[in-house]
Amino acid sequence: MLTKMKVAQLQEIDEQGARTLVAGDKEIAVFRLSDGSIRAIENRCPHKGGRLSEGMVCGSSVHCPLHDWKIDLLTGRVREPDHGVVTVYETEVDAETGSIYITLD
Repeated sequence: MLTKMKVAQLQEIDEQGARTLVAGDKEIAVFRLSDGSIRAIENRCPHKGGRLSEGMVCGSSVHCPLHDWKIDLLTGRVREPDHGVVTVYETEVDAETGSIYITLD
């Protein structure tokens, strides 16, 4: 069953910034990219478990703060030459209220 959950207001996340939340046993990082879009992924690098919310956002990727692995925020895939994937969550922003929602399964 899919659940849509309000996680923040758009103005609460700086451009190229992140916010974390816990949903059940999952820790999720919500990012605001320089183009204004919102992306949400599992907050754990597949390499050594680095907290991706603490990494630097560059374009549509986040760099893991531990070993600089680059994770694509659109697909969750680690960029070559490294390998791995993290869970990506569907996001939605209400244009009228600025509320940010993610969809959990």
